[in-house]
Amino acid sequence: MLAALLSAAGAASAQALGDPTQPPAVLATPGGAAVAPDPSEPAALQLQSILVSREAGGRRIAVINGEVVRPGAKIGDAVVVSVGENTVVLRRGKSKETLRLFPATAGKAGH
Repeated sequence: MLAALLSAAGAASAQALGDPTQPPAVLATPGGAAVAPDPSEPAALQLQSILVSREAGGRRIAVINGEVVRPGAKIGDAVVVSVGENTVVLRRGKSKETLRLFPATAGKAGH
């Protein structure tokens, strides 16, 4: 009896948790079908981590969208120009884009 109650309680709490493998709700249409990304638009790149060696000439590595990249590497249609302490500069054609590790604090004075 106790095992049945614990099993039912475990199942109820498991149902309350969302499925981490499901796409975000923003990507679903009202009918529940997923919205395909527009192939004409470049994929949004998210800077997730930066590793910088403190040694002179040491490695500078970034993780963007789960992919490890170094200066000179390609990620999607962009080329990694530089990896800084908190930023990565990308080049797409003739334009440059800066990804920030902490975008919410960018530009705030005193932080």
